[in-house]
Amino acid sequence: MQEEYWLPIIFMGLMALSMMIYAILDGYDLGVGILLQSAPSADRDRMIASIGPFWDANETWLVLAVGLLLVAFPKAHGIILSTMYLPVALMLAGLILRGVSFDFRAKARTRHKSLWDLLFWFGSLLASSSQGYMLGRYILGFDTSPSAYLFALLSAVCVTAGYTLIGACWLIMKTDSKLQTQAVKWAIKALIVTAIGVACVSIVNPLVSDRIFDRWFSYPEIIFIAPIPALAIGLMAWNFVILKSLPRPNDALCWFPFVTVAIVFLTSFIGLAYSFYPYVIPDQLTIWEVASSPASLKVILIGALVVLPAILLYTAYSYRVFWGKATSLRYE
Repeated sequence: MQEEYWLPIIFMGLMALSMMIYAILDGYDLGVGILLQSAPSADRDRMIASIGPFWDANETWLVLAVGLLLVAFPKAHGIILSTMYLPVALMLAGLILRGVSFDFRAKARTRHKSLWDLLFWFGSLLASSSQGYMLGRYILGFDTSPSAYLFALLSAVCVTAGYTLIGACWLIMKTDSKLQTQAVKWAIKALIVTAIGVACVSIVNPLVSDRIFDRWFSYPEIIFIAPIPALAIGLMAWNFVILKSLPRPNDALCWFPFVTVAIVFLTSFIGLAYSFYPYVIPDQLTIWEVASSPASLKVILIGALVVLPAILLYTAYSYRVFWGKATSLRYE
């Protein structure tokens, strides 16, 4: 009985960790892609160079999360992907288009590079908005009412703004001069839209479910949960103040916007996880109802405990090697 209880929780935690890391890491390189068309041609190579060593590996976390969902919760995997077949297909098309465009722009003649920049931007926008749309559908438990679809569209806009925000903050940290100054302006605009999105989700989430409302506003739970949204609000306000003062002499606090936005992503993710636990399909199926057998989960856990540290170590190593400001893009 204990294995049947704890193993699904462990796998839900591993899957949540993978998705959270993906949202932060691939979020910033999707954001850079979304901003690409807003930058002059002279700055685009440096924007691409800032994500060049990382963007492909960042997507590994999405593969890991979906893989864990498939092997640990196969029934939920089938329901989620069949219900959202079209946005999943659009997201994959966007990610593929990004990969093709990234490689082709490196080898294209100068007169063709603008086309691949446009396609890289479109692929980034398509992948980001598809993910936001899927999040909105998931939050409302795949409701098919018109209002649910409108909320999903709003979620698509807000998630795209969130990725744009963390992408701009990445550029603030990784670039300098005029591009860094422009990234500050992008970040301020995206921060406002992202704050609206976080507020909308925070309001809608407890209103659509009595269970979620009770979890957030019952005593004594509210004492321990209230700091989560308070921290997110405080960090966004603080970030806005710091962004207004950037860039500073000696590049001081250039890292601050990215770190604070990453923490906001983390707090938002924790809030969603707390709201929906123990359901993998909101208010419909719990993790125990859709989990694979304990014998299967134990075998899969061995592989996960080998793969996850390996990816973490590789990620940490790659960021250590390519630490510092992005330099001019060269292919030799």
